[in-house]
Amino acid sequence: MSLALSKQDLTEYLEEVFPQVHSDFVVEELTETSITMRLRVEDRHLRPGGTVSGPSMFGLADVSVYAMVLARKGRQSLAVTTNSSLDFLRKPEGGTDLIAECKLLKLGRTLAVGDVLMYSDGSDKPVARASMTYSIPPEGSAAAAFG
Repeated sequence: MSLALSKQDLTEYLEEVFPQVHSDFVVEELTETSITMRLRVEDRHLRPGGTVSGPSMFGLADVSVYAMVLARKGRQSLAVTTNSSLDFLRKPEGGTDLIAECKLLKLGRTLAVGDVLMYSDGSDKPVARASMTYSIPPEGSAAAAFG
């Protein structure tokens, strides 16, 4: 198990392929088996009542697994989410960033499965848990060549 992209390479690639949201997410830590990502929570991420919205939390889980797949497989911009499950465990703190800890449970040639725990920054109590499955374009396909 080795990384195809370094933390710096991954950050630059995410900026390239997602210029509209790259500033929302920060790669905090990257190892061969896990990634820690931060969602910089701003007013647009909040729902009425001052809590982080479900779509924002889904986005953090989704980009975390996507980034881990990229880190391991390389530039696969057309890897796509094929399944997701998100459990909301407790209310996140509205004024703090969210931290996601992601581990890949399976990384095959065409599928990746990741597990993500999300926390309010500074807390050790998870606010949500997500399971995400990604489809990876087969090597040599037009979709894989696009990355």
